[in-house]
Amino acid sequence: MTLSPARVPATGVRRLTTTLYGYAFLDDFVLLYPVYALLFADTGLSLWQISSLFALWSITSVVLEVPSGAWADAVSRRRLLWIGPLLTAAGFALWVAVPSYGAFAVGFILWGAGGALGSGALEALVYDELDRLGAADRYARTMGRARAARLLGTVASIGLAGPVFAQGGYAAVGAASFLACVLTAVTATRFPEHRVRAENAGDTWATTLRTGLTQVRGDRSVRGALLLVPAVAAVWGALDEYTPLLVRDIGVAEATVPYLIMLIWAGVTLGSLLAGPAERLGTGGLAVLLAGAALALAVGAASRSLAGIALVSLAFAGFQLAEVLADVRLQHRIDESRRATLTSVASLGTELATVATFGVYALLGTDAPHGTVFAVLAFPYLVTALVLARARAATARP
Repeated sequence: MTLSPARVPATGVRRLTTTLYGYAFLDDFVLLYPVYALLFADTGLSLWQISSLFALWSITSVVLEVPSGAWADAVSRRRLLWIGPLLTAAGFALWVAVPSYGAFAVGFILWGAGGALGSGALEALVYDELDRLGAADRYARTMGRARAARLLGTVASIGLAGPVFAQGGYAAVGAASFLACVLTAVTATRFPEHRVRAENAGDTWATTLRTGLTQVRGDRSVRGALLLVPAVAAVWGALDEYTPLLVRDIGVAEATVPYLIMLIWAGVTLGSLLAGPAERLGTGGLAVLLAGAALALAVGAASRSLAGIALVSLAFAGFQLAEVLADVRLQHRIDESRRATLTSVASLGTELATVATFGVYALLGTDAPHGTVFAVLAFPYLVTALVLARARAATARP
């Protein structure tokens, strides 16, 4: 049987997206997510120690982010996508086997290294494979659905975390998380990869990095798109780690915490699914989206109520949508040979800003409740929205 020319791209796109959605779901199907902050606290760690662990996680990514992205432009991106989850699996096993500050620190280093290997490599592989199939215009919709699949994995893991934790404690949720990481690595081996690397096949990762940064310096549109990614992704990404503590502060039982976290991430999933239609939003529309999400976050967190948690869910949905749109802008402005490198540079900016957010959170949280700290940290999004609005006005000016 001979496939028609139209059938071949459709088959290729289907294989790519099916693998991507499965990979994304399993990568975040981690039952430890809603309870690991509680694990740290129950082990006796202080807020400063917990924040230092989050910072160590981000610092690891900072150190490895750009070299791993440049490496992904020089070697097989698919290979990095299956090595990363195995490192994360080893970290989770360590957490539940010997719970202590040292074990948590090593686990976060492994998790950070695993995440750095996939960061940039995944987006670059997907974009280039879609482009090869003549379907680059589907990138926003595809990545929006992939993030929705990732968030569905998070929501499913949160829903299961409660009963699994009730039956087997931290050991049970840790074992389930380990298995999910192994399955993620297996799924990654099914990614198609047809990239031709003749142009830079002999380059080292350092050479790849230098040429990628040259493109950033020489193209203002690339530079602006690159800076927008951390401006959108960093703060809410850091706040996510403290949501179990925020929820517990409103007075609910610990067994209820995973279900309210699931409510938050259900909203974020909806935000991801809107990425395709929302790609038509211009700079002004993105500014309005960020401002509205910031106000919802501030009001919801400060209210310290169940209704407030719903507003936090709405805010996170807006931030997730804006993050997808920022990534789409960046991918459309960079070329194939340096795609993973520059995507990793953007992720590096996100990690640096995230580390700073962890430090600010620990400083403010020493004397203020979690709801107040969340509300204060909504302010950077208002600043970003203002900058975007001014950029839109400058563009529209004759």
